[in-house]
Amino acid sequence: MRPLPAGALLLYLFAFASICGCGGGASGSSNAPVPPIGPAKQGKYFTHVVVLIQENRSFDNLFATFPGADGTRSGLMKVLLHGQYIAKRIKLSQRSLIMDSDLTHCNAAFKTAYDDGKMDGFNLEHLGTCGAQAYAGRVPYQYVNPAEIRPYWDLAKQYVLADHLFQTQGSGSFVAHQDLIRGGTAVNGSASLIDNPTAFPWGCDAPANTVTSLITTTGEYLKDRGPYPCLSYHTLRDLLDADQVSWRYYTPAIGANVAGDLFNAFDVIHDVRYGPEWSRNVVWPESTILADIANGTLPAVSWVVPNYHNSDHPGNKSDTGPSWVASVVNAIGKSPAWRSTAIVIVWDDWGGLYDHLAPPFKDDQGGLGLRVPAIVVSPFAKRGYVTHRVYEFGSIVRLIEDNWNLGRLGTTDQRSASLLPDAFDFAQKARSYSSLTTRYSQEYLVRQPDSHHAVDDE
Repeated sequence: MRPLPAGALLLYLFAFASICGCGGGASGSSNAPVPPIGPAKQGKYFTHVVVLIQENRSFDNLFATFPGADGTRSGLMKVLLHGQYIAKRIKLSQRSLIMDSDLTHCNAAFKTAYDDGKMDGFNLEHLGTCGAQAYAGRVPYQYVNPAEIRPYWDLAKQYVLADHLFQTQGSGSFVAHQDLIRGGTAVNGSASLIDNPTAFPWGCDAPANTVTSLITTTGEYLKDRGPYPCLSYHTLRDLLDADQVSWRYYTPAIGANVAGDLFNAFDVIHDVRYGPEWSRNVVWPESTILADIANGTLPAVSWVVPNYHNSDHPGNKSDTGPSWVASVVNAIGKSPAWRSTAIVIVWDDWGGLYDHLAPPFKDDQGGLGLRVPAIVVSPFAKRGYVTHRVYEFGSIVRLIEDNWNLGRLGTTDQRSASLLPDAFDFAQKARSYSSLTTRYSQEYLVRQPDSHHAVDDE
């Protein structure tokens, strides 16, 4: 690890001592008894909240042409003319969901694409992961043929599409998945995690010399100068356990040559990784949720991470993501749980793909990040409604907090708008469920061989 710049050493040491759970008992975690899985505890509005987390798509990439939504068929790119960069408007091309390559989506790529709010630097991102050399060019400037993502569009037409939901930070999947279980990655009052740890897997199972990167409240980027990624900051798990609200985190398998643990948010949380919840509440494969729905044992709160094939990830050579999401929604819709469930489908980061809408504010800790799609599904969701209200990942955290009166974690859940007032209409009669048509059956998806590939590596 490189020497720290002046003033950063105390910051780093304080962060490490405060949140790292490695090498002994972790401080700061709840000592509340661990609740059993099910029956789910009735909340104020719902008995179940399910968060389906897909991969690496901007709002414009999936919903550029959706009626009534803030999308676009054109974009800005920076081109060199007479020795100076100017913004040129080009048409977005309609393409397949299957993309040939990944695009950079670390904090540096975010800053390049964002370009101080001009949203014209996407072509100067790179193909592959951060550190790659080939420029992205026109690759980010595309949107998916709606026919290939019919389940997403069908859900958006029937329920609620959020077209102003932004990432907590302009960064990749490691911090995005932390944000979805806690609303932020602050390690103290001065700095937050950002980008990826230096080694796989991303969490307490990482090699001993693994470190993270930080971004300070003044915007200083401390590359590879953060703590080992085994932490003890509070997550929704602490609030849920304290109030005896059941939860599960459904994730791809963890084991040799599988690498699913790259993407397991709770592998980062010391007391989960080394406690009874690791085998009871963190479960794999992710398709276990289908059995829990069928058996009537769906917990109160569920996070669902797909395998690589079903993730919508650019470069994965697969178009099964919409069918995977639809299979989970269909299973809930056909079950007794439907009448008391809210489902939030969200994509964890923009994946380097073009989006025309600049984040509404800048907080100097890498956020807000770029816009991603979100769909809210429930028998009480408004019908065929596009909400233009500004949301962020903390809004999903807040939905869970408010439904069970859990209090606040004190992260971005405090500033985030709640999904409850605008996405739902509790005066309406509970709507019956109409099954989604899918290209791939649930049986096909469950029988898929493991991809043996991390869901994402940036």
